[in-house]
Amino acid sequence: MAEDDLESLPGVGPATADKLVESGYDSYQSIAVASPGELSNKADIGNSTASDIINAARDAADVGGFETGSMVLERRQQIGKLSWQIDEVDELLGGGLETQSITEVYGEFGAGKSQITHQLAVNVQLPPEQGGLGGGCIFIDSEDTFRPERIDDMVRGLEDDVLEATLADRGIEGSVDDEETMQELVDDVLDKIHVAKAFNSNHQILLAEKAKELAGDHEDTDWPVRLLCVDSLTAHFRAEYVGRGELAERQQKLNKHLHDLMRIGDLFNTGILVTNQVASNPDSYFGDPTQPIGGNILGHTSTFRIYLRKSKGDKRIVRLVDAPNLADGEAVMRVQDAGLKPE
Repeated sequence: MAEDDLESLPGVGPATADKLVESGYDSYQSIAVASPGELSNKADIGNSTASDIINAARDAADVGGFETGSMVLERRQQIGKLSWQIDEVDELLGGGLETQSITEVYGEFGAGKSQITHQLAVNVQLPPEQGGLGGGCIFIDSEDTFRPERIDDMVRGLEDDVLEATLADRGIEGSVDDEETMQELVDDVLDKIHVAKAFNSNHQILLAEKAKELAGDHEDTDWPVRLLCVDSLTAHFRAEYVGRGELAERQQKLNKHLHDLMRIGDLFNTGILVTNQVASNPDSYFGDPTQPIGGNILGHTSTFRIYLRKSKGDKRIVRLVDAPNLADGEAVMRVQDAGLKPE
């Protein structure tokens, strides 16, 4: 949307329009879903003016009203399902990872959380007929986990029929047995993954805002952003806010961060995948004492919660802990050199 369009909103002149666009509010819809306090801080305007701007944007974007269940169903048909390329896991998740939702994967060290983010960063780029979403990926890395070499392994580890379809979809000529062809594909896949390393929690929050701008820039291209990974969501917050005295501030900042991520999912039909650390609950006498970090804030905001735990050898148990429309259950997968594979 051009900046001049924003000037039709009450209280928005050229200077305010420039500030809004610079802050990522470049459409009626992005303004309509903002809070007055947020808009006030970003555009340096009063709360009352910000409220008037938001209300006018809601009218212009036609958001904020009631709709029928049939309309909701029709809108939900636009939601994409990203396949894990593992039938048992896809069945557990009702077809795969959903766009416009936050999927949280938590588990202990070495359970394979980062392996999932890498694999889905590859899978999202597959053609839709092969279970992908034909889009790119944004990867916010807070624990220095992203490894291009792992992406290379996982691309080469795809099934031959999936690779052949992917080569054809990208217009890359050659055979899956040809090293030059495969290297060209690997390089092309890496080019579609936008990686940023978060140095602290404030930087991580800023990167979420930058991710929104990046998703907007790619929205009308051949490779829109269809997956945003945060690995891990809670590491910096856990390290910087220590003790009960800082718990409230930590949860407030985490809550804002989650809603910034959720807004990206809603605006750009993007799947949000976050990994989470765990702690051991010493008061637990029965069952698994492992508990995810983040408390009720993260529990209520995550649409899907997946608990990943180790089993024998390279086996991992994928347990669906919470979902709005799916029954709890478990699936088994393997973490191998070639990526995530069926049992």
